[in-house]
Amino acid sequence: MSLRSMTGFGAAEGAAGGGRLRIEIRTVNHRHLSVQLKAPAELSAFETDLREALRAHFERGHATVSARWVEEPPRGAGVQVDAERAGDVVRALRAAGKKLKIKGDVDLATVARIPDVLKVSSAQVEVGLDETRAILDRAAKACLVMREREGQALATDLLARLALLTEQVALIRSRAPERLLAEKDRLTRNVQELAAGVNLNPDRLAQEVAHLADKLDITEELVRFAAHGDAVRSALTNGASAVGKQLGFLLQELGRETNTIGSKANDAQIAASVITMKGELEKMREQVENLE
Repeated sequence: MSLRSMTGFGAAEGAAGGGRLRIEIRTVNHRHLSVQLKAPAELSAFETDLREALRAHFERGHATVSARWVEEPPRGAGVQVDAERAGDVVRALRAAGKKLKIKGDVDLATVARIPDVLKVSSAQVEVGLDETRAILDRAAKACLVMREREGQALATDLLARLALLTEQVALIRSRAPERLLAEKDRLTRNVQELAAGVNLNPDRLAQEVAHLADKLDITEELVRFAAHGDAVRSALTNGASAVGKQLGFLLQELGRETNTIGSKANDAQIAASVITMKGELEKMREQVENLE
């Protein structure tokens, strides 16, 4: 399988019920699979089956499915005459004519115009589930082609941004030892200034400074960031189709490690890299929201 976007469009048409039916599917991002179906009354009995059929093609996304007749199926007309009502009306009209002394008789055209005497109905169109599903399947496959094409474009963009993150992490990693030594020197000076005039045990001072410096060490965060980055790269390249939720979680963890590095850094160069990383992660999160 290929990585898929949740944005797509597909359409197909074919013979159904003696007419020609067209089905269009539009999909956008959604946390789960949501289906909205708009179809002629003749297909209402198939609504549940068509919804289930879509689950074979899509795992996530909001899908709007529209079906319409391109060529209407033949509809035979049925005519019914309410003879009893017609007779009642004719007799009432004749009686009124005699009473009012109006000459003439009631003709057939007059009777036909009387409400509810003639009832014309269209015959029910017989549409098969199999022929309808066949059209739906072709539309869904066309939509999937577009979703996969969009998904590959998103994967390319995400991998490029991940490479930028990796570059920034390399800069931070190279800066970290020098920055840690500088931080130890700064802490030592601060403690000595605060303890001016007080004799300090050099060993105890070194121990406390080392303890404080250890709290500011970002080695563990860099290791975890690299591991999460490798997981993102694997998810984008291993061929799985529905990885959006997994990538969303991994980006959340990358953001957490980035924030921790930034809070511990106390270094202008590292802070600049952290700002760049946060910007790229935000862009990645926006892109991942569109992945299935």
